[in-house]
Amino acid sequence: MIESTIIGGTKKSEPILHYYILSDSIGETAIKVARSALAQFPNLHTVLHKYTFITNEETIKTILIDAEKNEGLIFMTMVDNDLARFVEKFCIQTGLICYNLIQPFTLEIERRVGIQPSSIAGAQHELSQEYFDRIRAIEYCMHYDDGRDPSGLEEAEIVILGISRTGKTPLSMYLGTLGYKTMNIPIIPENDPPQLLFEINHKKIIGLTNDVEVVNRMRESRMIEYGLGTGSKYASPERIQQEIDYADDLYRQLDCPVINVADRSIEESASIILDIMKLPVRYN
Repeated sequence: MIESTIIGGTKKSEPILHYYILSDSIGETAIKVARSALAQFPNLHTVLHKYTFITNEETIKTILIDAEKNEGLIFMTMVDNDLARFVEKFCIQTGLICYNLIQPFTLEIERRVGIQPSSIAGAQHELSQEYFDRIRAIEYCMHYDDGRDPSGLEEAEIVILGISRTGKTPLSMYLGTLGYKTMNIPIIPENDPPQLLFEINHKKIIGLTNDVEVVNRMRESRMIEYGLGTGSKYASPERIQQEIDYADDLYRQLDCPVINVADRSIEESASIILDIMKLPVRYN
């Protein structure tokens, strides 16, 4: 998806989709849904119009008039019934397409359980205990990144092991955003792993591996970024295979599950880890 806030430089013959995010909160849900759908059209030129913390009909009407001119697609997360109805009425009258991503679900839940929704905009972002637990998990991941302090192993909920360029840090940070205290430890043949690694519950340990070709490509790119050129021992297939073999032997000693992260997204790898460990997704 080729996204911008202006059309500049786009050929007139190319299709352009304007999409509008309307929310009385931060609009995060609408953005995620819209981009998940638009990701299926990677070559499509899109223009994002994002409007958040909307509180009155006058503001909405101005936005909708502009959307009508651009034949825009509207993704809306409004918990305010009156504002949501105003948008839907305008869209019905003008033929605009609007996806209401909150109201249908809250109304159905209300119908089933007989309890009225709170109608608090951004309620999922309140400073609850869960919010602070999530922040603590992220802080833990940052403090113990790259195995800099093995003393935190006992506190860790997930321990990720892997050779260089297996994506340990971004994966740990992502799991942190899901609320899990995650430590990652680099595996290097010349360095003995922390002794505490053999003493903790092995069920919270995950080993990462990768294809030699993928690691070689990533390491060569990293060397170029550092201005060191290609052909280093660090990036050689022989060295990479040596490290993978060493890591595999350690994983067998620890009796831990192993995931090949080659060509997997961080989200996919995280989902596999949670499934293996039978852990729930605490936050989305």
